[in-house]
Amino acid sequence: MKEPEFAAVFSALAHDLRLAVFRLLMQAGPNGLRAGEISTTLGVPPSTLSAHLAQMAQAGLLRATRQRQQIIYAVDVEGTRRLITYLTEDCCQGRPEICGYGNTVTCTSAVATRREEETSDE
Repeated sequence: MKEPEFAAVFSALAHDLRLAVFRLLMQAGPNGLRAGEISTTLGVPPSTLSAHLAQMAQAGLLRATRQRQQIIYAVDVEGTRRLITYLTEDCCQGRPEICGYGNTVTCTSAVATRREEETSDE
């Protein structure tokens, strides 16, 4: 992802309801929740929620799957990993292990993966 795409991700999280949805779905895990469950849990009308869910899905934070008449929303794990890598890759002058963001191997491979993705996008 490039800078403008990350700006869209931050914009998708820059609302109290969307942030609450993201946190709720992080807790729910990979199976996610039905849109109606999200609406009920957060006390938000479905009509209000749908636009927020769509923005988050478009930004790559959520994935939606249809099961019969219902839509299940879950966190897009890869999109979330890209965001976390973007936020931490330059930490402590390129040495994120100093800041406690994991060991050198994990952080270095995450940065290398992101850089490979950027090069392949060009």
